Amino acid sequence: MNGLGLPVKLILTPGQAADVTQATTLIEGVPFEVVIGDKGYDSKEVVAAVEDKGGEAVIPSRSNATDPRETDWSRYKDRNLVERFWSEAKQYRRVAT
Repeated sequence: MNGLGLPVKLILTPGQAADVTQATTLIEGVPFEVVIGDKGYDSKEVVAAVEDKGGEAVIPSRSNATDPRETDWSRYKDRNLVERFWSEAKQYRRVAT
């Protein structure tokens, strides 16, 4: 999503696939300053990929993390744009199922 809540890139996967498996593919070729994700994207590989491209990873650490990262919670609130996008998309039966 860009700053206006519009999708920049989408990858459709089977329902049983974990989100984190596509994270590095999603950021390839997309200019960004900040990547905001939920705890499902918390992995060293994803954070390293974001930081290697000069961005800031705003991804909260999972509750069982041995070395939790600092999270910019004021920036994390912008993840609401993504949630609103999916809420709208799921209004269409073909997308929801």
